[in-house]
Amino acid sequence: MTKTAVTSSPAGKPAKRSSLGRVLLVEDDAILAMSLEDALLRGGADEVVICHTMRATMDQLDKRKRWDAMVIDVHLADRDDGWALAELVDLLGPRRPRIAFSTGSPGEIPPDIARMGPVFEKPYDPDKLVSVLVSGNRKGLFSRLLR
Repeated sequence: MTKTAVTSSPAGKPAKRSSLGRVLLVEDDAILAMSLEDALLRGGADEVVICHTMRATMDQLDKRKRWDAMVIDVHLADRDDGWALAELVDLLGPRRPRIAFSTGSPGEIPPDIARMGPVFEKPYDPDKLVSVLVSGNRKGLFSRLLR
């Protein structure tokens, strides 16, 4: 599923590019994916593409050269090591997207991978995840954000 945020400015001039750009959302829980998608679009994403499986994510990575941000559920229905996507994206080039991890078991993420982006323990507030992505914080921040 792809949704694109349409923005316009007064007087018909093109709107400024958002701070989030294109976001690849890897989440197998449909309700959470829709909630995150909504928060990302409200937070300034130009486009959000949702992938529910590792396979679908790999297909998207094969189609697009650049993503500005990725939100990765590390425990997908078809794989239990979603963090491997972050390793792959890191290897693909010098300008990797901002990455945030979403999980119910943060202790299972290898420490060297967790340093690649903030880790959000489920349940969390999607707007707080968006806020961290917008701020560009790339440190290995462990966030325990409860509703």
